[in-house]
Amino acid sequence: MKEAIFTELPDLIPPLPKSDFLSEVAVASNLAGTLAELIPLSLAIALSPLSIIPGILMLHTPRPRPTGLSFLVGWAIGIAAITAVFVATSGQAGGPDKTSALVPFVRIGVGVALIGLGFYRWLTRHHSPHSPKWLRSMTSAGPARAFLTGIVLTLANVKVFFMCAAAGLVIAAAALGTTLSWTAVAAYTAIAVSSVAIPVLAYLVAGERLDGPLNRLNIWMEDNLGTLIACVLTVIGAVVLHKGIHTL
Repeated sequence: MKEAIFTELPDLIPPLPKSDFLSEVAVASNLAGTLAELIPLSLAIALSPLSIIPGILMLHTPRPRPTGLSFLVGWAIGIAAITAVFVATSGQAGGPDKTSALVPFVRIGVGVALIGLGFYRWLTRHHSPHSPKWLRSMTSAGPARAFLTGIVLTLANVKVFFMCAAAGLVIAAAALGTTLSWTAVAAYTAIAVSSVAIPVLAYLVAGERLDGPLNRLNIWMEDNLGTLIACVLTVIGAVVLHKGIHTL
């Protein structure tokens, strides 16, 4: 009787879906690897003074809270939209295999370009020590103008545009599927806009108490604008270049 029970027992237990589990592990690992590759690209945007300074200037406008939030939303929409466009167009152009083959060369090109721009900014750091006049004029902006400025700056800033393009190629090459690709775009965008989001959201809580620290930070960044940009571009460029060479 006991032997009959143990003989029939295996038939009562459904087989474990090993293939589904392994597939989920592989997808999660692929997503984690993709996010790791996106971090240097997003930090190249987040740590740039030309990303941080406009956000701070929006907090010195007549209506700092709505203006700062409007700029943040426009900035995030612009970065996410450019990245998403390159994800979609890269996937349609040649499929993930062809895109994956291009990614190392894109990384190398982006890395070399960033290092080159970094050296150029270092050599010319004393020529234009302060932010341009059009940037300082943002202190008179309202919410609508701030929103449009956030979007326009993502297109007008060549470094931001190319970082988003490179991020789109990386995501497309990973072949994550629609849901996880959007997740990767959202994560990349969140890191890229974090340097604008932190002071804007902090101002919503602390209000005018942050005027002094933010003003001092803005002055310091303007005084050291060229040096800061040069250091950020060179370091991030070296990381991206190393990654590109390593994956050849």
